[in-house]
Amino acid sequence: MAQSITDDKLRSRIRELARFHEKNRRMPSYSELGELTGLRSKNAVSKLVDRLEELKVLARDKTGRLVPGSLASPVRVLGTVEAGFPSPAEEELIDTLSLDELLIQNREASFLLNVSGDSMSGAGILPGDMVIVDRGRTPKSGDIVVAEVDGQWTMKYLRKRSDGVVLLPANPKYQPIKPKSELKIAGVVTAVVRKYK
Repeated sequence: MAQSITDDKLRSRIRELARFHEKNRRMPSYSELGELTGLRSKNAVSKLVDRLEELKVLARDKTGRLVPGSLASPVRVLGTVEAGFPSPAEEELIDTLSLDELLIQNREASFLLNVSGDSMSGAGILPGDMVIVDRGRTPKSGDIVVAEVDGQWTMKYLRKRSDGVVLLPANPKYQPIKPKSELKIAGVVTAVVRKYK
């Protein structure tokens, strides 16, 4: 019985934390977490953070600040859908999954960009999409990268050749780009997010 009370209290605190994150678009400070959960001592807050980190609900970045883990709005996984011929299906709760957890491998080094232009349409990246970019990944030939080329920003396939580096579009309307003097790669595109209205 005592264990279920503890579990209920922990679930309640996780819900409060999730609401705070959703409303404020950031994680609370340790003192805000104390106020949020009704914990008065720093030690109690620290123990709660340790427990939530253990459960992968949150994590700490290099500076010790809290960052969301699976807390970031998990969604229920209900099964598999056939994209070929129709087949009978039953809804069955398999798991829950945070989209952040699925799409972002390196949280501290990742950021989102809005896409404008259609030069990467052949790669399935369309205007209005968002891309997740990981600045911590080492870019390889064939990766889609976000790069600054001679002072202009673009997103293209990176191709390393014997005569240098070239950036290739995924749309025949556009020409390949060969840097004249400078190429800075900001990161590697790891995922595309598209919202249907």
